[in-house]
Amino acid sequence: MKDVADKTGFSVNTVSLALRGSPRIPEDTAIRIRDAARDLNYMPNQVAKSLVSRETKTIGLVLTDITNPALTQAAQSIELALAERGYSTLFATSNNDLDEEKRVIAMFQSRQVDGMLIYPRSHRELDHIRQLRRAHYPVVLLVADPDAGVDAVSVDERRGAYRAVRHLIEMGHKRIGIIDSSNPMGNHEKRDGYVAALTEAGLSPDPTLSADPQGHSVIRGYWAMDKLMRLADRPSAVFTANDSLALGALRWTQKNGLQVPEDVAIVGFDNIEFAEHAATPLTSVNYEIRLVTDLAVARLIELIGTEGALPEPNVTLIDPELIVRESTQRRL
Repeated sequence: MKDVADKTGFSVNTVSLALRGSPRIPEDTAIRIRDAARDLNYMPNQVAKSLVSRETKTIGLVLTDITNPALTQAAQSIELALAERGYSTLFATSNNDLDEEKRVIAMFQSRQVDGMLIYPRSHRELDHIRQLRRAHYPVVLLVADPDAGVDAVSVDERRGAYRAVRHLIEMGHKRIGIIDSSNPMGNHEKRDGYVAALTEAGLSPDPTLSADPQGHSVIRGYWAMDKLMRLADRPSAVFTANDSLALGALRWTQKNGLQVPEDVAIVGFDNIEFAEHAATPLTSVNYEIRLVTDLAVARLIELIGTEGALPEPNVTLIDPELIVRESTQRRL
């Protein structure tokens, strides 16, 4: 900044005001100073600015799996929403590992990000995140149950799964399989919705119709579908925890000569672009990415702007829509 002052003949204070866009500086003076700064390749010292303002204008975003198409799209939406508000985004991935999640959260704290948006690995193991909230650190979860004790914005996964399975029941299916994690410390909402829909219809959940994919990818869905369809009394329909798993299940049917939905119906979750354009377009629960990310970013900015103690946590659950396509039909 002193170099710019020496080049233009103005004081360092005048240069500082001009580069910050102060209305106190005449426009012709501001233009001369900005031109000189550009000629000198001047870059503001963001670290020094943050020490004065106590804001870094950066947000930490923790994802569970960068290869998940829904999370990739959410990350892009979050980055754009934050950029509109003058914030930069730092990304990190926990790879569905709790210890790694704790490590990247600590890393973001050491970088002094102004707040965090987190897709937690588990909806049940949140003590390390609650500790941040108790210290009045701005953090918003992007998946959670209503009793999380932390600000959260999420699609109501339990409701979405219930609607998906209820649709299959209405189509005449009674043996409905589920491809979802059975980790006792994991995320139960989709499985709870599956069980609720069956129970409401007077159908007893059959443990043999549950397959743990031990992952979230297409190939994991393929082998989980293989397990279900090798049963002596196999399911006539399958609900999967995400569309990647559903695409794997669909691929299994193609490789094994089964027709969808005539031989087996398939429903996914997230409504990613590939679901609509699959060989057999998939029925899927719509994950309202833009709405979720806009509301989460708005809440985080509100928390960042709060002076003193943060307000009571607010959990927003969005009621999802079921998008019905060719992979389900009424069973004759």
